[in-house]
Amino acid sequence: MMEAAELLSEGKTKEIFAVKDKPTLVIVKSKDDITAGDGEKHDLIPLKGQWATTTTCNVFRLLQECGVPVAFKEQIDLNRFLAPKCKMIPLEVVVRREAHGSFLQRHPSAQKGNYFPRLIVEFHLKTKNRKWQGREQLYDLVADDPLVNLPAENEFSRLQLHDSHKPYCASEPFLRIPFDDVFDFKNVCQVFSRMSETAAMAFLVLEKAWQILNRKLVDFKIEFGIPADTALDENGGCLPPKLLCIADVIDNDSWRVLEGGDYIDKQVYRDGGDLSAVAQKYRLVADLTGLFSAPNQTLIFWIGSPKDDVSVFYEAISEILGDPWPLATGVKHFVPILEIICSGHKQPVGAIQHLRRCLADCADSVIVTYVGRSNGLGHMLAANCSVPVISVPANYKEFPEDVWSSLRMPSDVPLMTVLEPRNAVLAALQILAMRNPMIYSALRLRQEARLDPAA
Repeated sequence: MMEAAELLSEGKTKEIFAVKDKPTLVIVKSKDDITAGDGEKHDLIPLKGQWATTTTCNVFRLLQECGVPVAFKEQIDLNRFLAPKCKMIPLEVVVRREAHGSFLQRHPSAQKGNYFPRLIVEFHLKTKNRKWQGREQLYDLVADDPLVNLPAENEFSRLQLHDSHKPYCASEPFLRIPFDDVFDFKNVCQVFSRMSETAAMAFLVLEKAWQILNRKLVDFKIEFGIPADTALDENGGCLPPKLLCIADVIDNDSWRVLEGGDYIDKQVYRDGGDLSAVAQKYRLVADLTGLFSAPNQTLIFWIGSPKDDVSVFYEAISEILGDPWPLATGVKHFVPILEIICSGHKQPVGAIQHLRRCLADCADSVIVTYVGRSNGLGHMLAANCSVPVISVPANYKEFPEDVWSSLRMPSDVPLMTVLEPRNAVLAALQILAMRNPMIYSALRLRQEARLDPAA
């Protein structure tokens, strides 16, 4: 059992302890304190620390399953968990799907709840008592946790700071701080890009997890760290972006979640809610996040003959999800692929037997058939199962008349036909993504990258 040693640091809502004989690990303990308004409002809620720890551990476990790097090992007890010791990046990263909180103060023309088709990622310098201690100078700030405006890349030498709670004017930052007074690494632009992408990925995973539970995640705030023993000198003073991970906690203080239009998070406390009502929300969220999971799904490629080459589908997956594509990594959050060779014309009984065995083992699946010549396989499968079946005519360019065998279906045969293998794979992944947070995150991240930020 891990034994806590000295207290390393203490914040308003948590304590960080060293681990005896384990210098690379720490124990994170959540407290029952709840605060708002930079600590001006403060109360104690019995059991809040336990609910906060439970929520963080549930969230971090899901993110780990989905391939998002997080500083988390295991939950130790009701209000403590074990994590790698990290050196924290002095930034708070906020991701927004809707306009709430300080965003409305900075953008008075925005309406509460305005939806952003492309996620908005913000960086805030993490400060205390309106001070920032640089290498050679103590800066006085007009507000804590100022919004960081990143200048153009060719001017990437200073952080431009704005008051997070006043109307935003990009041309009038209240202060410019040299990067060297904030970061001890040189590749600031690269690190910001990596944090932005990872934060968006994590948000999308949790967005889908909450959607599955009929709730809505509208924003969250996270922090990043790197292993505490990282030696930047070995990398020319640069921070290896792959070492960045989401650290600290993600609990009910970290986000805004709506249930039927009402907050079930810390916003209830900020808005003056009764402490018993606040406690009820925290307990509810701890219970709900316990339902977060990655489903057991299968993507089935079914061909009628060994001559039907399915490599075209694997190439499409690599193109859609990136290379190396996540489904090939063996991480359990992604969908295993099953290949079946069985002709619907020549082996109809065998095909039905194959189908029943497959669905007994993997009921949550999508079948993609790839058959040359007349397709008796696709509609046979579609008529005898309750999972989606997508037919891709293998030789439609050489024999376009064969497409009709996949298009003119009788009643109660819901076969979908897609000519391009890439679109068929994308359609299958989108179907699976309705219940799979990681596939949803991967697809949505690519989709949002094509959108105009002002859309």
